[in-house]
Amino acid sequence: MTRIKILSILFTAVIFTSCSKDDYKLGVETDPFLRFNFLVKSDNTPLEYPAINGSLVPQSNYVNSSVKTLKVPVALTARNLKNTVTANFSAVSSNGDNQSFKVNPVNQLTFQGAKLTDTIAISFDKRWSANQSINLKLETVSDPEIHIGNLNTEYLNDTFKIDLGTITTNYTFPVNQLLIKGEVGETIDFKVNFPNGFFPEEIENANTFKFQNGFDYSLTHDDFGDNRSSITYHLTLLEDIQNDDARYESKITLVNIPNYNAFGSINLTIVKPIKSPRDVQAYPASKFTDPTNSFYLTYGEHWFNRNGSCAWQTFNAITFPVIVTKDNENAILYSDKGTADPNDDVYHDAFKIGFNVATGNNTVNSFGLKRWFSNESGSAAISPGFNITSALEFFPANGNSKTEGTVLVIPQDLTIGSSASNTHIIAISGEGTYKEISNGLFEISFELKLTNDKLFGGTVSTQYRMYNSRTYPKPAALSIPCPKEVTL
Repeated sequence: MTRIKILSILFTAVIFTSCSKDDYKLGVETDPFLRFNFLVKSDNTPLEYPAINGSLVPQSNYVNSSVKTLKVPVALTARNLKNTVTANFSAVSSNGDNQSFKVNPVNQLTFQGAKLTDTIAISFDKRWSANQSINLKLETVSDPEIHIGNLNTEYLNDTFKIDLGTITTNYTFPVNQLLIKGEVGETIDFKVNFPNGFFPEEIENANTFKFQNGFDYSLTHDDFGDNRSSITYHLTLLEDIQNDDARYESKITLVNIPNYNAFGSINLTIVKPIKSPRDVQAYPASKFTDPTNSFYLTYGEHWFNRNGSCAWQTFNAITFPVIVTKDNENAILYSDKGTADPNDDVYHDAFKIGFNVATGNNTVNSFGLKRWFSNESGSAAISPGFNITSALEFFPANGNSKTEGTVLVIPQDLTIGSSASNTHIIAISGEGTYKEISNGLFEISFELKLTNDKLFGGTVSTQYRMYNSRTYPKPAALSIPCPKEVTL
């Protein structure tokens, strides 16, 4: 008999799970009744009305760790509903703190016509106290014929308890790349998703992003409003970047901030792709490397502060090709090592070069960066960012020119420090052009941007010239400001 009773109770609960019109097409007369109808999916998230699932059983309590608005449906089961019915409920916090949440409606539900479900929406305005709970209770109903609670003694569902668990707030990008046309004034939208919601006052002034910018743009966002699931941002391009032979790229990275962790897809890359295909036979990287010489140097000058005045200052760095696999789209065969075995073939990226030491654990002076700092460590263990193994990418004019084109400083983060306990992440980016200015002599002319809020107060930049020979014409003086060294 006990087994029969339990099965009967469960059968009754399943029947009244749904709150569609089918509830009222019962084969026998049923007294009308009112109850909480909170359903939970297999992933432990609520099934929000008007979605229905007849296989789910209404719950009497729920552990909530999300700060999004929690919706608790209350369902009325009745064969006929000729007049408007109201029901009063109470919402009480276990610790007496009713200020951390709001309830809408405040204490009264309404049912009329075909509307036989109403919802109690609980929103959270601040982080709640530990071990707090919210207790909802159906108190009265305007029609005395309507029973409060299920028509059984085991699962009444006339009360509902919300235990407020440990808050987990995190965020992610729903996509990892967006394409732009490159037209000044162009605007694209993207979202940051908050699966468990967010508190606006915690996000409004927080530095949620880190930037590697290959072009200039502004960034705004929609008002937060009542939507706590995502924030929509608007990126507006501030410069014209329609060169078909060049790829432009900026990257936005989500960073951890107090109470919020970046997870999943944390990088969003905004790309203006190349329209002109590149012919690897143009091979611009070969103009700036000599793989037979492990100490091959490129030479450069940058517009920098010297004794209080701006001037061109020299630097050099050991320069190497970028080794890639045969299936890389930019791969060009450098050496078959004199064998018929293709497995030992060496391929280089036809369009990229980098800077590194020949041997040992020291660093080279990529982009003359050591001049930017007064107390930098030259050890690769502390300042690996001085060795930029993939630094510049070339885009031949018309995709196949062997004498000129555009160049991109490959956006990336560099770690540079003065000691193991004092290191900084510096984002670099930039762009420019390259050209054969005399027989065999190539010049790269570009702007380099460095970004770090603590060191530079944001982004600083200056002009660079680089050459594939130690003999080159001295650049003409510029009439622009120049950066000066900073202390790490």
